[in-house]
Amino acid sequence: MVLHTTPFPSSFLSFLNSLSWALIFPCFWLGDRLLASFLPTTYEKRQRTDDPCYFQALCIIITTPIYLALLVSSLPFAFIGFLVWSPLQAVRRPYIYSRLQDKARASGARLLTEWRSTSSSKSFCFGSANVCLLPDSLARFTNLFNSQARAKEIGRRIRNGASRPQIKIYIDSPTNTSISAASFSSLVSPQGTDVTHRAVNMGMKRTTSMEYKVENSGENSAEEGRDGKNGGDMGEGEDACIIRIGGEDSGQICDTDSDPMGGHVNVACLAETEPDFQKSPTSNHKHREGDGGSLDSCTTSRESLVKGRVVDGATDQSSINNKLLYKASIIKKAAARKKKHTDDILDHEISAFFPANLDFLCLQEVFDKRAAEKLKEQLHYYFEYILYDVGVYSCHGCCGFKCLNSGLMFASRYPILDATYHCYPNGRGIDALASKGALFIKVQVGTTPQDQRIVGYISCTHLHALAGDAMIRCEQLDSLLEWMSEFRKSTSSSSAANPEELVAFDVICGDLNFDNCSSEDKLEQQHTLFTHYKDPCRLGPGEEKPWAIGTLLDPEGLYDEEVCTPDNLQKVLENEEGRKEYLVYPTSKNHCPNHKARKVPLKGSGRRIDYMLYAEEGLNMEWKVDIEEYSFITQLAGLTDHVPVAMRVTVSTGEEES
Repeated sequence: MVLHTTPFPSSFLSFLNSLSWALIFPCFWLGDRLLASFLPTTYEKRQRTDDPCYFQALCIIITTPIYLALLVSSLPFAFIGFLVWSPLQAVRRPYIYSRLQDKARASGARLLTEWRSTSSSKSFCFGSANVCLLPDSLARFTNLFNSQARAKEIGRRIRNGASRPQIKIYIDSPTNTSISAASFSSLVSPQGTDVTHRAVNMGMKRTTSMEYKVENSGENSAEEGRDGKNGGDMGEGEDACIIRIGGEDSGQICDTDSDPMGGHVNVACLAETEPDFQKSPTSNHKHREGDGGSLDSCTTSRESLVKGRVVDGATDQSSINNKLLYKASIIKKAAARKKKHTDDILDHEISAFFPANLDFLCLQEVFDKRAAEKLKEQLHYYFEYILYDVGVYSCHGCCGFKCLNSGLMFASRYPILDATYHCYPNGRGIDALASKGALFIKVQVGTTPQDQRIVGYISCTHLHALAGDAMIRCEQLDSLLEWMSEFRKSTSSSSAANPEELVAFDVICGDLNFDNCSSEDKLEQQHTLFTHYKDPCRLGPGEEKPWAIGTLLDPEGLYDEEVCTPDNLQKVLENEEGRKEYLVYPTSKNHCPNHKARKVPLKGSGRRIDYMLYAEEGLNMEWKVDIEEYSFITQLAGLTDHVPVAMRVTVSTGEEES
């Protein structure tokens, strides 16, 4: 199948679509701005209280009549544009495929050579996030604003986190399963006695604030050029640093490179903020002591353990200000433990940033077209292949009239072989105005010595959101399974000329809009989806694993100082009381409606509505799929009301390691 690189089959239809949208856009923009002016966010309300003259009210009084007059005058042009635009959507393609053209930063073909039949396993990392990039007026209903600037910042944070070196610390000990920041600091540096003695939560691998400054040579006339070089160079994990502590030599640090510039300690601050996002809440709040240390923080965390400098080749003095912070992960493992069964305890963490070497990214609620373009441009500095503007518009088939697309977006470091999209036909109410559906992707992840392609299947979806519509969501899950089966059958190859492909993984990512604890969601919890696919966070219907936390944040608290930065949100989510304060919990008649004042016991650790599922059936019979790591990510703090999740899958080829 040919991937669609343009939304229409001919340039003439594309021109007509652009012309019609140019007539519609002024009316759309004016209506959006008019409605947005009457929906202030909590952050804007706090800003206004500091303004003694209260200029905002005066601005609304002045601008409202102007917006209304311009809106009325633009309606005739919008109507003409709509008459042209609407019938064109019947021939519009359901997605746009974008491939990075910069050969210097392209890595997909190079990644395919990494699969070796002699190796025992290979891992792939998946990420999923609901980023709430709607038109500004609609985003304000979830207490978010400035979707265009947020899109650029979200893309920047994701690629910064994914392109960092994969630096990990392994504690190899058969008895010790926890470590405090202070105790580890004393192992690394004798002067570490002043570090706050705060232990990492039992059973949770915590991403600590170990900072590494990377100074890249090259042009620094623009941020895009600098960030692009970081994304291309660091994405391959060439600068990975592993520190092992265990046994009798626990005081030694292995596999680290000394600083070629003299070995002195450097403290860096990532202060480069997008010009159009400098007024964002995450940059205006004053950081508390110890809240820094993330990729987007401008202060050093009091839990910082090791600081070093990694120099990428010959550093030009003109690029000294090109700085990026990287962190290391502390991973607690038993020395003799090997994962041979899928029910083994997997590594899990609440991380302040996206996993290093992220391979696949599934996004939901990328509804705004302009925001999608900005997000795509940022992600292309790390991901070579992207599918965006997924969905249908206007009256298309049996889906009814659609004002917005599906909001789905997919980014990959591996080549995309095939893709298809299906719209759920049973949407209801305001949710039916968006073409919510499922995007199915087939990617190539390697080739065997016998020239057999090694492929993987990924499904990205966003289900019906309205509460009380369990039957609608169950019907959508039925359709999801049926469509996925049809997609695999239609894209599989088995002929003499083209040997049968080997399937490495089958993963579903998305916002399913139900959790595994609420009594109202019992019907969805017992769906057959969970017999075909496994949920790493779930023990059974209505029962979560102890370390699983909710992924839906309370919109009212998004800009509180305690959670407005990645590090702060990470610390809050690691604390049970903090989760009760800032996460949305399963509804119950016994709970107080005032979320901030609840004193009664709460079930679970918040509503987990963002899922990552994997299949063990339908894959190569000699191979085995294990979950190596599962992460809840706080790097998008202040930019969305969801907590992104990530999962690292290991595909074992059946050959045991010696």
